[in-house]
Amino acid sequence: MILSVTPNPSLDSTIELPAPLVPGQVHRAVTSHSGPGGKGVNVSRALAAASAETLALLPGDTGDPLLTALQSIHLPHATVPVGHPLRTNITITDPSGTTTKINEPGPAVDATATAALTSLVVEHAAKASWVALAGSLPPGAPDAFYAELTHQLRGTAFVRSPLIAVDASGVALAEAITAEPDLIKPNAEELLELHQHVHGAEATSAVSAEALEADVELVADLIHSLQPYGVRAALVTLGARGALFIPQPGDVGAAVLFAYGPPLIARSTVGAGDAALAGFLIAHQRDESPADCLRQAVAQGRAAATLPGSAMPGPTDLTLADVVVDEFNTTMKGNAS
Repeated sequence: MILSVTPNPSLDSTIELPAPLVPGQVHRAVTSHSGPGGKGVNVSRALAAASAETLALLPGDTGDPLLTALQSIHLPHATVPVGHPLRTNITITDPSGTTTKINEPGPAVDATATAALTSLVVEHAAKASWVALAGSLPPGAPDAFYAELTHQLRGTAFVRSPLIAVDASGVALAEAITAEPDLIKPNAEELLELHQHVHGAEATSAVSAEALEADVELVADLIHSLQPYGVRAALVTLGARGALFIPQPGDVGAAVLFAYGPPLIARSTVGAGDAALAGFLIAHQRDESPADCLRQAVAQGRAAATLPGSAMPGPTDLTLADVVVDEFNTTMKGNAS
């Protein structure tokens, strides 16, 4: 089983426009979708769509619209009370694939709520192969929450300790790597933030996230520069260009892998990175090779991007044969552009 932990879940509303968004103008939507979200919840939804066993752990009170939405899609979940309504996030997409997101901060939590969520995770982790710690932290949660939870899981006497993946950003991710999680899954923007937090803003101040997506050599260099600071393995998603897998130091014979597919026009990128992480964990749980784990990740992420709203792909939506996986070397740089 794969657990997801979402400290700051959301009810996600996605609006599709017939033309690009123009600030200050009135727009009429083509369609709209609403459903449960937050990175960890999305990971569990992707796992469930792939028929993988999962349990989503999150805060939330009985009767909250988000929990009602989880019940309506029959997603296994367990919660701790938080005493406030959960947040709503809004995503606006247009036919070109451009996505605009407006995320609410979420309800404030106190030490009692974070301790209760930690206890819930430890309670269920004994049955898990992976625990995915995902998303932003709510107001009031300590920046080191993911690091503290990782230490708590590592310090618990499980028969078989679960592996830990972190998909976060900003200070939460920077703090998380100090506990050396088994896998991190940043996108290009999150990787730049992490590198600047560790090495200083001037280190990559001239590099944009868009430029980094096109430079897989630099992506690998940035991850390697972070490994002495707690990064083990990394799955770096690069939008439409694919993804890079960097193994942890000391993995004998392990190679940096780059995966990509043919061009596609995204309908909605909401949850595509979460689907990619789910794909990687599914394949890893089946003891597949790193190359096949990466192929599954990219196939799942690509499929999610072609679906409306935050819909997650099922097996029939995947085109694994379209995904090329190569060992990375400096001559491959052109494949990413």
